[in-house]
Amino acid sequence: MFDKLKALNEKFNELERSMADPSVAANPEEMRKLGKGHAELLPIVTVYRHYCQLESDLEAAKELLKEELAPEEAELLQQEIASLQRQMEEAEAELKVALLPKDPNDEKNVLVEIRAGTGGDEAALFAADLFRMYTRYAEKLGWRLELMSSNPTELGGFKEVIFMIEGKGAYSQLKYEGGVHRVQRIP
Repeated sequence: MFDKLKALNEKFNELERSMADPSVAANPEEMRKLGKGHAELLPIVTVYRHYCQLESDLEAAKELLKEELAPEEAELLQQEIASLQRQMEEAEAELKVALLPKDPNDEKNVLVEIRAGTGGDEAALFAADLFRMYTRYAEKLGWRLELMSSNPTELGGFKEVIFMIEGKGAYSQLKYEGGVHRVQRIP
């Protein structure tokens, strides 16, 4: 895993050098291609560099612990070492997730369709609740929501509502949304 991360770090550095080259900056198509690669690698490389810094700090703390220290200083150093080890474990877990292959559709937009099933007005009200939930979720994440079609009821519900959500990662977050829901109200 770390060999791959080291190679990705080198590739990232090469991309940065290429982007700084004036001859490349004059070519917008090449610059766009390099910028996209840079943006894809940036989160992984940032976490990897943080991990390397933690590793370096941990080694320095262990070396310091070998010296003769007052008991309070040694205890503080032990706490620092434990904290660094915890942070390294978290960073390593984050790196494992970051290295997982990505779905090529993850950055695309998504169409969401909600239909009220059997249940009459209650089902239509529940469909409206779902629509409001998705609307607020999209707003929270900074996505744009475009209403494409709706069939409202008299009570404020929807028999059917179709909308598109545009934004970075919309499809990756919503691709598993699907299925039938049953609402049963108890008077």
